[in-house]
Amino acid sequence: MLQTNMLNAEKSRSPQTGPAPSDDAGSGGVAELVNLALGLLRRQYLVIILTAVFALTSCVIYLRITPPTYTAHVQVLLANPRAQFVQQQSILSEPAFDLNQIETQIQVLKSSALATSVITQLNLVNDPDFSGSGPSLSSLWRGTPTGNSTPPDQSKAGVPERLSDAVIAAFQDRLSAKRVGMSSILEISFNSSNAERAAQIANAVAKAYITEQLNAKFEANRSATTWLQDRLRDLGDQALNAEREVNQYKSQNNIVSPEGKSIDEQQVTELNNRLMAIRAQLTEASARLSQYEAILRTNPANSSSMGTLDAVGSDVSSNPIINGLRQQYLELTRRENEYSARFGPSHQAVLTLRNRMRDLRSSIFDEVRRLAENTRNDVEVAKQRQVQIEKQLAEAVVQSRTTNAAELTIRELENRAKGLRSLSDMFQQRYIGSKQQESFPISETRVIQPALPPQSKSKPKSKVVMALGLIGGIGFGVMLGLFRELMDRVFRTSAQIEAELGLPCLALVPELVVPHSPMRRAKSRSTEGDSGQRTIARDSAIHRAVVDRPLSRFAEAIRSIKLAIDLNATKTSNQVIGITSALPNEGKTTIAASLAQLIGHGGKSVIIVDCDLRNPSLSSSLAPNAVAGIIEVTNGSRSIEETVWRDPTTNLAFLPAVRRSDLLHSSELLSTDSMHKLFDRLRASYDYVIVDLPPLTPLVDVRATTQLVDHFILVVEWGQTKIDVVKHALHTAPTIHDSLIGTVLNKTDIKAMARYDSYLRDYYSDDHCARYGLSNSG
Repeated sequence: MLQTNMLNAEKSRSPQTGPAPSDDAGSGGVAELVNLALGLLRRQYLVIILTAVFALTSCVIYLRITPPTYTAHVQVLLANPRAQFVQQQSILSEPAFDLNQIETQIQVLKSSALATSVITQLNLVNDPDFSGSGPSLSSLWRGTPTGNSTPPDQSKAGVPERLSDAVIAAFQDRLSAKRVGMSSILEISFNSSNAERAAQIANAVAKAYITEQLNAKFEANRSATTWLQDRLRDLGDQALNAEREVNQYKSQNNIVSPEGKSIDEQQVTELNNRLMAIRAQLTEASARLSQYEAILRTNPANSSSMGTLDAVGSDVSSNPIINGLRQQYLELTRRENEYSARFGPSHQAVLTLRNRMRDLRSSIFDEVRRLAENTRNDVEVAKQRQVQIEKQLAEAVVQSRTTNAAELTIRELENRAKGLRSLSDMFQQRYIGSKQQESFPISETRVIQPALPPQSKSKPKSKVVMALGLIGGIGFGVMLGLFRELMDRVFRTSAQIEAELGLPCLALVPELVVPHSPMRRAKSRSTEGDSGQRTIARDSAIHRAVVDRPLSRFAEAIRSIKLAIDLNATKTSNQVIGITSALPNEGKTTIAASLAQLIGHGGKSVIIVDCDLRNPSLSSSLAPNAVAGIIEVTNGSRSIEETVWRDPTTNLAFLPAVRRSDLLHSSELLSTDSMHKLFDRLRASYDYVIVDLPPLTPLVDVRATTQLVDHFILVVEWGQTKIDVVKHALHTAPTIHDSLIGTVLNKTDIKAMARYDSYLRDYYSDDHCARYGLSNSG
């Protein structure tokens, strides 16, 4: 809450100059948070340090009384749990292990059967880790080593017939197993208070697991061998019967199949191949004939170029006769172009070349007609051969249909016989391998890294515990400090007063520390002689601090109050000033007396009036021997001159209040006409009238003085006055609130202010006061 109030106060203190850029606002927010955090650390560092020390002490005690635990690790390479003959029959490539198999092996390692085997083998029933008789707290506190103690002699201890569930459960709690990465390696760990015993038990668990795997494999091989033997006998009989059925069926149907195929099937296959070949030849010849006919349809006799021959296929282009004629034609074309350019297109030589070119074109197309006629004959021959082969194929298909049913039966019988024979051979190989494994079982599971006695304990980890203790202690200390800050609903800075009350803080008055002097007190009692002279007592050094120590921070703070009164422009008159507080014992009387002393010492006429009628503490201090005061003046039994006391040093006048009995109607007395007349007379006689008023919360007397007093000053005790109390007191007295000049933060610890007001910490530096001759003490 203090941090929130200080942040709000700082915001209210900042000048409003319009919206700032976002970057500046963000950096300002971070700076404020940093300052608040640093302020919290400065204020609550003792709490944080004590909490951290307590946490570290608790960690040390925990480490001293907690038995050490040593963890030994052994790594085991797993084998495929399937039987060997099943692995060899696997068709698809499968991983040796999956997650389910890994988890199964882990559960086997942690099973009760395996635990019982190890406990019985090592006689762990009497071990302190399992019997519950561990090391005592006193031995742990003295630091007696347990990690290298010698295990109990197993030969002298008896082995019980049946293990208890508690011993097995304790063993399983200390045993753990996990997979190493994505490999087929299991890491077995065992915790014990003895390092050597931890390694011994971890190795024993691995050995017992491998032994169990061997026994299981031996039983599986023996069962597989027996089953293979029976199955192999049945498969051999079935394969032999199937082969006999195939031979018998072939003999009954007179089927001869050389090289595994029947004669009809071979004939049909051959005719199909020939039919496909003749069809390919027919297709090729028809394509060539189409090309030749396309060339002839272009009427080459009227063509004057070889463009048509340039577009024909490879059959025409590859003909040597046509190629020779084309070469001659191209040579004549070149010469014709040359002569035309030299002699003109109508020259006799050009015309002769053109006639020869026309003859060559005719010769070329005559050759094409010959090729077309030959190709047409080939097409006819191919069609006749195709018809003949199709006829032969149809006859062969009709003949083969009569033997299809028998061939299907033969194939079925042969496939069955071959399958049974192959299966019989495979089982024969498996049977031989299984028989060999049964006679000499070998486990692929093996220890790849045996357990060794650990050199250091696994838990509790001293560094981790201490680090966590330190971090936790600091964190809890910060939380506790923050809680104290939130619960610290008191005024500590001027910014808090301005933010919470909306009133200016006139001064930070330091706490006065005045040495006690009995001799001075005896000489400075107030006196009232026969002549009627009434002198204020000078034994109250607190009330005279501004006179005795004018160059002190306290005196400078009182001057700040005096200046605020003089500069107040809310009313035309600032002559009568009432000093009050929310609660008793906040120092309002001291502030009132010191303010009056300062004004009187400055040469102004001032009177201080004690209006705290029910508890006139100021009168008890300044005029303890007074027999009459303000009450007697208002009821007319005494005059002002007969009741006023004076200080010859500062010319300060004091109107005391004498309490003779319980005053029940003090508020009515303060609001009487005689009291108004009294204050009117004081206004006329003095430059300043300082009124020491009772507190606001317990009494209503202050509200009755609003017609007497021009302005009020509220005194708040630093670090003691609750914020809510002051706000409630002002809320219940709105007339007082409207007439307040400001507040005074009294009894301020200046040295501590730097921790609570980090923004103005330089303001509280002692160096500034020393530079101008001000003493730092109140």
